Amino acid sequence: MLQSTLPAVNDLEGERIPQSMSFVIDSHVHIFPDAIFFAIRDWFRKFAWPIRYEFSTIEVLEFLFSRGIDHIVALQYAHRPGIARDLNSFMKQQCDRFPNVVGMATVFPGEKDAALILRDAFQDGLDGVKLHAHVQCFDMNSKEMDVIYDTCAKFDKPLVMHVSREPKSPAYACDPYELCSSEKLERVLKEFPDLKICVPHLGTDEYSEYKLLIERYDNLWLDTTMVLADYFPGHRPPPLKEFRPDRIMYGTDFPNIPFAWDRELKRLAKSGLPEKTMGLILGKNAVDFFSIGFFQEGSNDQSDSRTPKGPKL
Repeated sequence: MLQSTLPAVNDLEGERIPQSMSFVIDSHVHIFPDAIFFAIRDWFRKFAWPIRYEFSTIEVLEFLFSRGIDHIVALQYAHRPGIARDLNSFMKQQCDRFPNVVGMATVFPGEKDAALILRDAFQDGLDGVKLHAHVQCFDMNSKEMDVIYDTCAKFDKPLVMHVSREPKSPAYACDPYELCSSEKLERVLKEFPDLKICVPHLGTDEYSEYKLLIERYDNLWLDTTMVLADYFPGHRPPPLKEFRPDRIMYGTDFPNIPFAWDRELKRLAKSGLPEKTMGLILGKNAVDFFSIGFFQEGSNDQSDSRTPKGPKL
């Protein structure tokens, strides 16, 4: 639990991804309209940690692409009812401009016409849904959530859902420990076996429980966001080599991080994981989860022949 704000880390950042990495998808990047980004940074400054990269959405995408990231999965969440359509429209605009962005829709659980909001977003080309229980204060076993699960399953769209208990903050309007647990998620996995779900942060702080869940259920993935950085006090996950390798995806939480953008990539490069496992974590698993149409081993060879990263002009 974040009893007080955590410090910035002034570690050095690289100019590009490590040379040993041939193809990298960042499966957890946040983009928002400027006004919401400003509010998020203010909240983090007061209650969490100082954000190192105070970028606009365009700057976020251009920064990561210029450093060798091949694809970006862009996430948003609606913090109140009535704004999801505008956020989904904003996301669609970024996907139209940047061909290598996989854009996720959002909705506020329980709001009027939630299924219709998602249906329209999917028909506009968005690739799944992002929800955040700490911010949106939903119980994943509620009837309101069943509407979202049913809609995602019907359209074969994945769901990225922050339903791990940490990092908890007293500044949240609800208690994540009352709303979130691996047991509650297991009910969802059983009741909606055709729905692909990703839980970020390796399920912090229930690492062992989520490690077992991905072994039991083929419709569950986890991402590594922030937990490989050795940043959160008292929270250290088991080594990645102990997790099911085809269910772990690399992600960063960029730009809302207090350390270098490539901190976790450097640690992965030194992890000693087999080349095949690294390929799964850095790219192939995200391709499978998000149904990304393009995948070519070795596409990130730092030459001009690579898939374009910049905006459509």
